Amino acid sequence: MGVNLAEAADVAQILIVEDEFLIRMLAADVATDQGYGVLEAGSSEEAVAILERDPNIGLVFTDIDMPGACDGLALAKLIKRSWPAIRVVITSGKVIPPDNDMPDDVVFLAKPYRPQELAHIFVEALG
Repeated sequence: MGVNLAEAADVAQILIVEDEFLIRMLAADVATDQGYGVLEAGSSEEAVAILERDPNIGLVFTDIDMPGACDGLALAKLIKRSWPAIRVVITSGKVIPPDNDMPDDVVFLAKPYRPQELAHIFVEALG
């Protein structure tokens, strides 16, 4: 039996940006278990490349402490400037960004988080 493309197009896509593979895998599993499509990136450069080619991303979940040209906070700012309709959730176990450093409409989730907390954040962000 084939995939119904109309139904597949309706599945919300989450881009998970995390350089630590096991954490990225956990977040991807949580998103998949909730019925979301998942794309993964290990750096901000990978994330931007994916965002430029995939117009169906509804949410980006990114760590702040990332390798590459920009950290997750700078990535969130770029996303809100370039793709304002995309929801963004940032996470960190090292720093809690001050509110004035956070772009409007961006949610922060502190590490460590439980899978249930992450699932709830995904559902809230995507409606």
